[in-house]
Amino acid sequence: MNIEALISHAAGEAVKALYGMEATEKMLQLQKTRSEFEGNLTLVVFPFVKAARKSPEQTAQEIGGYLAEHCPAVEKFNVVKGFLNLCIGDGAWLELLKAIDQDAHFGTKQASEGAPLVMIEYSSPNTNKPLHLGHVRNNLLGWSLAQIMEANGNRVVKTNIVNDRGIHICKSMLAWLKYGNGETPETSGKKGDHLIGDYYVAFDKHYREEVKALSAQFMADGLPADKAEEKAKQEAPLIKEAHEMLVKWEQNDPEVRALWEKMNSWVYAGFDETYKKMGVSFDKIYYESQTYLKGKAKVEEGLAKGLFERHEDGSVWADLTNEGLDQKLLLRSDGTSVYMTQDIGTAEMRFQDYPIDKMIYVVGNEQNYHFQVLSILLDRLGFKWGKELVHFSYGMVELPNGKMKSREGTVVDADDLMALMVEDAYKTSMELGKFDDMTEEERREIARIVGMGALKYFILKVDARKNMLFNPEESIDFNGNTGPFIQYTYARIRSILRKASSSPFLEEGTFGTGLSLNEKEVELVQKMNEFGAAVEQAGKDYSPSGIANYCYELTKVFNQFYHDYSILNESDEQKKLFRLVLAKNVAKIIKNGMGLLGIEVPERM
Repeated sequence: MNIEALISHAAGEAVKALYGMEATEKMLQLQKTRSEFEGNLTLVVFPFVKAARKSPEQTAQEIGGYLAEHCPAVEKFNVVKGFLNLCIGDGAWLELLKAIDQDAHFGTKQASEGAPLVMIEYSSPNTNKPLHLGHVRNNLLGWSLAQIMEANGNRVVKTNIVNDRGIHICKSMLAWLKYGNGETPETSGKKGDHLIGDYYVAFDKHYREEVKALSAQFMADGLPADKAEEKAKQEAPLIKEAHEMLVKWEQNDPEVRALWEKMNSWVYAGFDETYKKMGVSFDKIYYESQTYLKGKAKVEEGLAKGLFERHEDGSVWADLTNEGLDQKLLLRSDGTSVYMTQDIGTAEMRFQDYPIDKMIYVVGNEQNYHFQVLSILLDRLGFKWGKELVHFSYGMVELPNGKMKSREGTVVDADDLMALMVEDAYKTSMELGKFDDMTEEERREIARIVGMGALKYFILKVDARKNMLFNPEESIDFNGNTGPFIQYTYARIRSILRKASSSPFLEEGTFGTGLSLNEKEVELVQKMNEFGAAVEQAGKDYSPSGIANYCYELTKVFNQFYHDYSILNESDEQKKLFRLVLAKNVAKIIKNGMGLLGIEVPERM
């Protein structure tokens, strides 16, 4: 039973009976009554005033009277300036709780066979360094968005595009050849992605030294400082060698390709370990080394159709001036591709692999222009979802001491961050006495769940479009708007239910129908009923933060109820059973809601 749907339907009948008017669904929108007024749901009657030919207050009185007489859910009503505040009867809330209790997937929709297929790309790492804090936000947003789209009845394919080619990859390879002495993940004891990341940093260190020395030399020869540095960056031996290696890679040089495959295999093993700890995965992984040639072919195809133009130097461009943009380079004069070309090639492969209805790219907001252009180009090239592609643009994660710089080795490493969060959760839980009477194995597992939950919730509760400051200490707090606060409430409810497990009617939820509910109980059922709307809105807005905020609000309402009313010590057996079913379903919705964020909830804390 859906109370909103029931009342909305009855209000439509009221308007038709009273005024002969066919009200549209948009006109019959209900909202939660503001806390300063009496009521549970409010109907705005202004859309019906013209047909009624009466004042808003009179119109509301008439519609309210009709509903009180004809709709069993409406117990009474009051009118405030054209706003019809409806008080829902206890019987309706009891029936609603029973309906929630009987639906294991309450608030979500199951995808049918013909449901839209949504592809979501996230992560997009480079194989020259390990995943860092920025990747953490990307992965958590992408994974959560996939769960939310599924919960809205879509079929979802989760994809990753790995940047495994290019000059930055050659930098790590060259540094390893020069300074590595054959070091491997096994001999060094390091994860493969960390090892390769060290050599990316080493390349930059030696390259900077070369640039500094050459700049001084060029300045001594009379060049201004800025010109000297610019020339030094181009003339430095290391960067020249890296470009030579890239040319060899493009020419399929067997030695370079063998080294590339070996070092990338180390990185992939490291990535897999990090993804597993993070709790994310992919249905299909694409590699730029496999897509860039397809992109070039697709651009050549567009050129032949007159969609693009070739300049005198042989480069290929897209003229976007009709769309209010500039010209975009697609192929350099030497025939090599750019990122845009590679994204076109990746789109081509994906469209061949899957009948995509919607494509969502989870990429930082510094790429807003890139995806604006990509959408236009894909549409020109005939991809049916090109014009409607979604760039899920998110803000950067900032640190108290400034931005991250991977070349200088000043990033917050994802593995180190996750380990820190779990260890902090362990220490905090020990200090608060939450690990009493547990084995060490249980403590470590709960610390993992709580630490990762703290990390994920802290990041996902923030509007993705905003830049954010990540503070690990604030995230592991058992009070306030945090993951551990919600997880602890879930664990508390599960403890209550274990203690009440002897109740023969708990699983069936067969409490009486004539119960009188207090204000807190009604508020809790109403808040639970809002879960479906929260899921639907999060799907429309592509907003994991909407789910996070809902989970927090539900948790707060439950804790306020639990503070004021006993469950296990309630003397009235029917009332006690009702409250147990109430608590059981709060826990169910918390678990399902947090699951949409990729957050586990522990049975004990």
